[in-house]
Amino acid sequence: MIRNRNLIFGVIAVAIVSLCAAVSFTPGAPPPQASGYHLAKKITLGGEGGWDYLAFDSPGSRVFISRGTHTMVVDADGKKLGDIPNTQGVHGIALAPEFNHGFTSNGRANTVTMFELDTLKTIREISVNGQNPDAILYDSASHRVFTFNGRSHDSTAIDAKTGEVAGNIPLAGKPEFAQSDRAGHIFVNIEDKSELSEIDSNALKVLNTWPLAPCQEPSGLAFDVAHKRLFAGCDNRMMAVVDADSGKVVTTVPIGDGVDANGFDPETDFIFASCGEGTVTFAHEDSP
Repeated sequence: MIRNRNLIFGVIAVAIVSLCAAVSFTPGAPPPQASGYHLAKKITLGGEGGWDYLAFDSPGSRVFISRGTHTMVVDADGKKLGDIPNTQGVHGIALAPEFNHGFTSNGRANTVTMFELDTLKTIREISVNGQNPDAILYDSASHRVFTFNGRSHDSTAIDAKTGEVAGNIPLAGKPEFAQSDRAGHIFVNIEDKSELSEIDSNALKVLNTWPLAPCQEPSGLAFDVAHKRLFAGCDNRMMAVVDADSGKVVTTVPIGDGVDANGFDPETDFIFASCGEGTVTFAHEDSP
């Protein structure tokens, strides 16, 4: 999902932007303190196209940025290192470092571009046998890349080593963002049904689909794998905290308007929700 892309042409914040709220999960706890995050720096990128998802390559200190028709690669200071061309309608980037492969989901072309991580050279373009691949992730348990195809309501699994399509998985509705537990399970928000589905990444089948009420139209999804807590960003200004084993909503946290992506930092236990109104909500997981 892309909201207000024209507002962010040319500039990307490399440190977290404005503080919307810091929320404690513990009922009756003292008022939360400020997170300490602040706007530290902005970098002008230039070039053509807006963007959707970003991916960070930690070993190489590189940021992969989807730019509509191509994928820009910059270092942590914003210096351009390279470009992956002809990624038409690119939404996201998935990295499979053990195979030296990267992948982009090309929404307008209904394809995935497979490229070499070190050289950025395109290897092949793969048809996903679905429509509008949006979110994309690499699942290390199955050694597969999964695209989540918004228009055809399914997911395509691709062998990360060979680039061959392993199969398509029908879903209950329009998939948005997804997360892997790195143990054979993938969780994906079903935006138009306000649900969350669990996929077996080896058997390529849906194991469970759970309602997320009172969450409406979930988009961004983050995951505390160690404590089995999923954080779904919802269009009705809340974040739903979900038990990954049972699918039950544990609690909700107020966030800003127009959420699109969520993140979780396991070192600090902060959860982040980036909101289209121009804010980031910070919440702290005091306990699961």
